[in-house]
Amino acid sequence: MDLKRLLSYTRQAVDDYGLIEEHDTIAVGLSGGKDSLALLYALESLRRFYPRRFDLVAITVHQGFEGFETKRLGEFCEALNVPYEIVNTQIAEIVFGIKKLKHPCSLCAKLRKGAFNQAALAYGCNKTAFAHHRDDFVETMLLSLFYEGRFHSFSPKTELERTGLTLIRPFLYVPEAGLNSFQRKYELPVVKNPCPADGHTRRQYVKELIRTLQREHPHIRERMFSAILSASFDDWPLKTDHQSVSE
Repeated sequence: MDLKRLLSYTRQAVDDYGLIEEHDTIAVGLSGGKDSLALLYALESLRRFYPRRFDLVAITVHQGFEGFETKRLGEFCEALNVPYEIVNTQIAEIVFGIKKLKHPCSLCAKLRKGAFNQAALAYGCNKTAFAHHRDDFVETMLLSLFYEGRFHSFSPKTELERTGLTLIRPFLYVPEAGLNSFQRKYELPVVKNPCPADGHTRRQYVKELIRTLQREHPHIRERMFSAILSASFDDWPLKTDHQSVSE
């Protein structure tokens, strides 16, 4: 995938669900993975020509794992001329040292989001952006179905009442396979996640299940995504009348 195609997907989501408004200041969660790096790259590129003016800041929540280096992330942000903030935390010690949780992902995510939102507010942001892509929406739907007994997926736009922030997910239409090729093409400086639970989660199980199903039914991922878009979730914003992104 090249930048033109990525921007097409991104702008479609932004326009369809009104994700960006005039004078927004958006905090992008920069984890060091390919998805978040691509999101920052895409939004900074979009900012140059989008009719609504907005500003960006990249924020990394350092969980305290040894070996997680942020130098390359800082250099990446500097090259894009995007301000970069690092939030140092003791999340790793809390989750794995004090709590010793067998399934740490839920608490870890809650603590990371809390630290991220506080940093975004301190910087003066009114919106935050996460790099959840099309495959993430499908996986979340199955996780909700399997473990909560309901058909649901997270929204492309969520008002966070406790903080006053609005969370947006501009990669709604972006397939993960495209992000893999984008990362290679543009040599994004991916930083490996040192978390010991990485690759051993319920989400990873669902991801592998979808891959298995996809081999037997080549269009099943797209059909599940279409089911999400056609559902009437109460917490999803109304979609504006735009032409859909072609597969």
